[in-house]
Amino acid sequence: MFISDDRSATRPRRRSRWFVAGGLAAGSLVVGAAGLAGVAAADRPAADRPSLALRGADGGGEHRDDEGGKGRDHGNGGRTIDVPCDEEELIDALAYANAEGGAHLRLAPKCTYVLTEALDEKDEYDGGIRDARETADSAENPGDVEAPPRDPNADRSGLPFVYHPITIDGRGATIARAEHAELFRLLTVRDGGELTLRDVTLANGRSIAEGGSLYVVHGASATIEHVTVVGNTSLSADGGGGGMYNDGNMVVRDSTFVDNHAEGTAGKGGGLLNGGVMTVRSSTFKDNSAVAYGGGFGNYRGAAQVNDSTFAHNTAGQGGGVASYSARTRVADSKVLGNTAEVGGGIADSDALIFLSGMEIRGNTATGNGGGIYVFQGLVPLDDSTVKDNTALGDGGGIYAEKSNVVVRRSAVTHNDAVEPESQGGGIFATLGRLSLFKSAVVGNSSTLEPGGVFADKAQVKVDDDTRIVKNRPTNCVGSTVPVPNCADY
Repeated sequence: MFISDDRSATRPRRRSRWFVAGGLAAGSLVVGAAGLAGVAAADRPAADRPSLALRGADGGGEHRDDEGGKGRDHGNGGRTIDVPCDEEELIDALAYANAEGGAHLRLAPKCTYVLTEALDEKDEYDGGIRDARETADSAENPGDVEAPPRDPNADRSGLPFVYHPITIDGRGATIARAEHAELFRLLTVRDGGELTLRDVTLANGRSIAEGGSLYVVHGASATIEHVTVVGNTSLSADGGGGGMYNDGNMVVRDSTFVDNHAEGTAGKGGGLLNGGVMTVRSSTFKDNSAVAYGGGFGNYRGAAQVNDSTFAHNTAGQGGGVASYSARTRVADSKVLGNTAEVGGGIADSDALIFLSGMEIRGNTATGNGGGIYVFQGLVPLDDSTVKDNTALGDGGGIYAEKSNVVVRRSAVTHNDAVEPESQGGGIFATLGRLSLFKSAVVGNSSTLEPGGVFADKAQVKVDDDTRIVKNRPTNCVGSTVPVPNCADY
């Protein structure tokens, strides 16, 4: 998605004087919120001062919101700021909100705020939290010790960093990076920041690091509600989060991630990448992509809970819809439809635990193994779910498991295909691990070589009396190198 700033030809650009001498936060610590506001206002001509409408408990008046209610305390200082339809006013409003220790910003309804340049902010105000965290991360993950120091340009944002509890109520507005602007993400939430973002579209962010539109750092949090994240890109070589990246604590509700991309050489999480603690509810991930894994959503070294969401037509090297790597992930009551990857067309799990419950995993394609689900050195309980109509050009049309523990309970693995000349295990392919089936069905699957139902090699297999393995082609289980209990070909 490209946004042009056709307003720039009609009025000169200006740099907000809130950012004199390296940024807002230093000034707010030195002179205080009121002093900074006075200095900033006095330091510019009257015509160039922010025209922010300040309301709330200490705002000198009251206002009525769209529902006719009066201004109210939002838990962040009681101040509401009505932001005119002008990107410079939005920059000033966020700067003021940081100076005040938090605020509630109400954007102009349906406005498009076009950002044309990154702000020159020095990130010097987190009290050493970041340095201490990166030292601890290096000790915990020795492979990261050799990582080069972080490039200061990696955190360039079009809007001021969020350091305090700030709510942005979009009211249908769009915040976008201009089409030919330099590379920057739209928002960064720094240590101690608490961002609530609702009813807004984030478009065309393009970061050389993590988080195409939004980056929530380790000591920060964000709540995302009714937000559309479209056309954003991360160019991070080994990070990602084309749409958003969370390394702190994030809640996502009723939001849509479309056409976002993690384009780095090992880019992860095309729509959304989590490395912290995350909850996702009632959201849609569509047409996103990642070079490495997690075309729609990637969970890497994090903990994530996903409910009532849809992952459709996303692409990746591994895990076209969802990927869990060195992580703990729960996905429930969700749909994974029509995604594509080299392995794990729908879902991929490696060195991780992923709980799947109430899932519809259908119509996904792997150019290698695991059309529906691919798991390597992982644990996958699959409960009350359907794995149907998936295709693998390698092995395991429905499920491929290697060196893993897969438990299938009250689920159906049906009409999946493994189609290449040497392919086996149209329904399930398990090697060097454990496979358990309880009260489930493996029916109507096919592979080029036998068996078409369940193939097991150097694996422990348990199948209870209530499980059916029938009508698979060319055989149900004949051809498996270890016996599959309660499976017969007739």
